[in-house]
Amino acid sequence: MKNGTDSFVSLGHWPPAGSFGLNTDILATNPINLSVVLGVLIFFGKGVLSDLLDNRKQRILNTIRNSEELRGGAVEQLEKARARLRKVEMEAEQFRVNGYSEIEQEKRNLINSTYKTLEQLENYKNETIHFEQQRAINQVRQRVFQQALRGALGTLNSCLNNELHLRTISANIGMFGSMKEITD
Repeated sequence: MKNGTDSFVSLGHWPPAGSFGLNTDILATNPINLSVVLGVLIFFGKGVLSDLLDNRKQRILNTIRNSEELRGGAVEQLEKARARLRKVEMEAEQFRVNGYSEIEQEKRNLINSTYKTLEQLENYKNETIHFEQQRAINQVRQRVFQQALRGALGTLNSCLNNELHLRTISANIGMFGSMKEITD
């Protein structure tokens, strides 16, 4: 023990007994001071430190609990959103399929309507052509009839004299008279 105390004694300068002095030996005084300070801190700070740690533990637990609740709500919202997405995708697919079938139906209807319209236009065209042909034929007939009538009148006027003309009229009146007697 003497050797252990000698090392402390030899490390620093100890004032003589009975006097008060400052120990300047750092290696000898620090572990003692630290142990005293730690002892005082542990004794007096144990309650405060315990309260601080308990408060911190409660805040962490509350944060974890809130995070779990938020995560649960987020998972629930995610599932609802996925369900809505699936529903919307199904509706979109149905609209797409229905849209394609409606487009095809409209296309067929438009084609059929166009064919009917073309048929009607063709019929109108044929009727118009037939009407114009009939009108042209009638005009030609009228002109031919007028020319024939002019030619016949010209021939009759040049060939008939007054006497021949009167005999023809008398013969015609006689024929009409005999026809009248037959019908009466």
